[in-house]
Amino acid sequence: MITKKRFHNIEELQKLQALANRCPDGVGLHSEDGSIIVDAKSFIGLFALDFTKPVLVVSENMDFHKRIARVGETLSFQPEFMKCEIYK
Repeated sequence: MITKKRFHNIEELQKLQALANRCPDGVGLHSEDGSIIVDAKSFIGLFALDFTKPVLVVSENMDFHKRIARVGETLSFQPEFMKCEIYK
């Protein structure tokens, strides 16, 4: 599952990382073009991405996507048919 998000400040990124660290599954952050992929649980890895642009948050954990629904600005969620599960 992929949530496309835009983050506006360091507090949102800190919240995302804290939630990722509590997630039992892997969480990746990808640049839109896929050229950069980092572990969302890694503080150092976060410096590799340009957060002035949207990023893709990738995880197969539905509960994690629910938890980040209100962190930052959500631009889209895939798969689209599951969007109602996340944004009730």
